[in-house]
Amino acid sequence: MNVYDTLVERGYIKQLTHEEEIRELLDKEKITFYIGFDPTADSLHVGHFLQMMVMAHMQRAGHRPIALIGGGTAMVGDPSGKTDMRKMLTREQINHNGECFKKQLERLVDFSDGKAIMANNADWLLNLNYVNFLREIGVHFSVNKMLTAECFKQRLEKGLSFLEFNYMLMQGYDFLELNRRYGCVMELGGDDQWSNILAGVDLIRRKEGKPSYGMTFTLLTNSEGKKMGKTVGGAVWLDKEKTSPYDFYQYWRNVDDADVEKCLALLTFLPMDQVRELGRLEGSQINEAKKVLAYEVTKIVHGADEAEKARDAAEALFSGGRDLANVPTCEIDKTAIENTVLDILLQNKIIPSKSEGRRLIEQGGLTINNVKITDIHHKLNIDDFKDGSVLIRRGKKNYNRLILK
Repeated sequence: MNVYDTLVERGYIKQLTHEEEIRELLDKEKITFYIGFDPTADSLHVGHFLQMMVMAHMQRAGHRPIALIGGGTAMVGDPSGKTDMRKMLTREQINHNGECFKKQLERLVDFSDGKAIMANNADWLLNLNYVNFLREIGVHFSVNKMLTAECFKQRLEKGLSFLEFNYMLMQGYDFLELNRRYGCVMELGGDDQWSNILAGVDLIRRKEGKPSYGMTFTLLTNSEGKKMGKTVGGAVWLDKEKTSPYDFYQYWRNVDDADVEKCLALLTFLPMDQVRELGRLEGSQINEAKKVLAYEVTKIVHGADEAEKARDAAEALFSGGRDLANVPTCEIDKTAIENTVLDILLQNKIIPSKSEGRRLIEQGGLTINNVKITDIHHKLNIDDFKDGSVLIRRGKKNYNRLILK
């Protein structure tokens, strides 16, 4: 099957610049394409994971991916989908974040022997001569047309800085540079990047007189149209130090029934016949499909061992068992129990902030050893550790364990 048909069947593709040309190109040639990742954090998250899956499907079909780290563009910030300006990062932070990204991308993309390329747009953006850039690149951009782009429309009401207005030119120039350096002919990205992708496609056709193409894929949203990958604790990260494999597994185990089939198609490599079969399950049986989803996604991101540990921990907890070996565990000093539970949870990054913890307690969502906590000043005592550990539950299904050093 043509990889184009695979991407359509699994529900990835949202918009294309030249549908028939792209279908034929992917069928008859092995192309170089790119996806950009702005290194604004030290880990990729679930939203990026969908893009990584597209890269993997394309590479498995013989096409060569370029993962472009936005070391230059991150110095400016992408206004797409944002109501406020992004915070500025130092070069050191950006470089560190880019290294973290590569390790995570390698789970899905093979960079050996030139099968994929990791590039950084800092290599060509940071040393540009501004006047030359305006003369060579800026002349091809219409301000009137740029102002109609969706990524700018949202910001015009609150105020769009000239710094961010340059972002589209920079991303368009990235595509041109990758075309010149590596023969890259297609840019892929989330649908919020459509305007920026069009700018690059148009720039290559104007400057080089060569065909180039763009494709966007659906954003990872639930059945209500809200972006997936957010929890009470913040984003669902691919770094196990930021989101434990257990919590990662539990996130997918708890998706809405209506989202199971879509997530199986987009975020696993299971054959579509099996995806559709699992998606047809109803009532309590849909939980079996959710277990498959959680295991498969966790296996891709964290490996089979971590996926099995997360699954075993979840099964033990929900079957009433007490095998807590694989539940996320923190060691605390005996002196720590002088602090409130909220302080302990915050110090061990089990909650993102005290305000979130207070809200959890006020809504009846925090239990310790199956006892609901109602006092925001509640403290633990030694008796709570009678089995050697304390079991904390946040909400219905998020567990952590505390043990004394």
